[in-house]
Amino acid sequence: MAILEICAGSVESAVAARDGGAARIELCAALEIGGVTPSAGVIAEARKIPGITLNVIIRPRGGDFLYNEYEAACMEQDIRTCKTLGADGVVIGALTAEGEIDTELCSRLISAADGMSVTFHRAFDMCHDPRKALEELISLGCHRVLTSGLSATAEAGIPLLRELVQQADGRIIIMPGCGVNSGNAARILQTTGATEIHASARKSVGSGMKFRHSGVSMGNPDCDEYARKETDVNEVKAIVDSIS
Repeated sequence: MAILEICAGSVESAVAARDGGAARIELCAALEIGGVTPSAGVIAEARKIPGITLNVIIRPRGGDFLYNEYEAACMEQDIRTCKTLGADGVVIGALTAEGEIDTELCSRLISAADGMSVTFHRAFDMCHDPRKALEELISLGCHRVLTSGLSATAEAGIPLLRELVQQADGRIIIMPGCGVNSGNAARILQTTGATEIHASARKSVGSGMKFRHSGVSMGNPDCDEYARKETDVNEVKAIVDSIS
């Protein structure tokens, strides 16, 4: 059976992912900007959930994957915190200005991981040469790559994903992700030869607030302050059933 990883933006979502049958979560904050490192409190509480592997994204901000020394130092410290809190793995990614893998920084981050599982995230989809990048990640010692095949969705990226799985030849795991759902997960796995797949499986959840002050925003004025997205346990179950 293929392994399903769910991108969870809260402890509540992590529980739903486990209850739905996912094998692993990628714990993030701010999923609306692609995910950044969650707080130590969220990591610690998620670690208390039995029966699921916990990987934590290490990303200090949204935007590109070109990091300065301040950001690099923060990422190293966040990785050490994850290890102290008992995370099983970390999810990293860094590029040079030319769109190459930042092998120097990634080497530092992998060293800080000190034996934890290391996934290279979808910064891979912004790289200049995916085939060269894959060989570099293998040489660095990464365990897997989360990628949409440099496309808008994993389904659209099937041709390159299939090539990457063949190139990897068991040396690193290629994990398709982006736009994965119960309707396409099995096809993506079957046509690419991948053995792991990544999905968010989220639904909108309304606020329990009875008093609502309209016209005031805590950030983006186009954002609904009284709704959030959480993992849908039923969609997780549906994906698991489809790939079983």
